[in-house]
Amino acid sequence: MKWQTLASQLFPQGHDIVEHDYFLRGTAKVGEQTVAVIGTTGHTPIGVEIALAQANAILDTMRNFPGRPLVILVDTQGQRLRYRDEMLGINRYMAHLGKCIDVARRRGHKVIGLVYDQALSGGFITSGLMADACYALPEAEIRVMGLAAMARITKVPLERLTELAVANPVFAPGAENYLNMGGVEAIWQGDLESCLVRALQQADSIDHRSARGLERGGRKMSLAVTQFVLGERDVLPT
Repeated sequence: MKWQTLASQLFPQGHDIVEHDYFLRGTAKVGEQTVAVIGTTGHTPIGVEIALAQANAILDTMRNFPGRPLVILVDTQGQRLRYRDEMLGINRYMAHLGKCIDVARRRGHKVIGLVYDQALSGGFITSGLMADACYALPEAEIRVMGLAAMARITKVPLERLTELAVANPVFAPGAENYLNMGGVEAIWQGDLESCLVRALQQADSIDHRSARGLERGGRKMSLAVTQFVLGERDVLPT
C-alpha cells in the first residue's frame, strides 16, 4: 500500500505528512488529539541519514510537544548494507533511534508502530518493535531474514527450514506468524482510524510480547526464560 493511501484511511480528519528521500514526517488528527507521525516508504533501507532524521523528529516532539503520541509507519528492507554506513557506525545511529523511542515512552509519549508494507531486520527492530505496541496490515511482509538467506548463514538445508516454517512461526515470514509470536499485537482491517484510536487508548509501557507469544502458542519459552533471568521463577519448565 502506498503511504498516501494509508494516510487517507488512517487519518481521515486530515494530516500534513510529507515525504523527503523516503522519510515520512508530519502530524495528524486522530479522534480528539494530534499525533506526531514518522516513518519510511518505498522499502527504503535504513541508513545513517534516515536513522538520524527519525531520531531528530522524536527528540523535536519530546522537546516541543511533551506527551504527544507518536505513530511510526514502517516500510523498510532493513538496515542499509553499505561500506560507508558501516564505517560511519550505522549500528550506533540505529541504537540512537531505538533509545530515543525508549526515552519518549518513559516520558509519557504513547508510541504505536504500524507495518503497512514491509519490515525486515534492524530497520524494524529499532522502530516498530520499540513501540508500546506494533500492529500490521494483513498484506504486510514481516521477516527477520528470508529462508534462503537463513539457509546460507546457518548451513541448514532450505528444505529443512521450509519444513520447520510450517509448524514454527519463528522460521516463517508474514504478519500472522509475528502475531502468533507476540511481536505484532493485532492485524488491522476495516476502519483503520478506529483501530488506531483503540490502540492509543490501550497503549501502556508494559512489554506484553512474551505473554502474547505464550498465549498464542508462537513462543512457548520466552516468558519463562525472561522470568527466570529476572529471578521471578526458580526453575524453567521442561
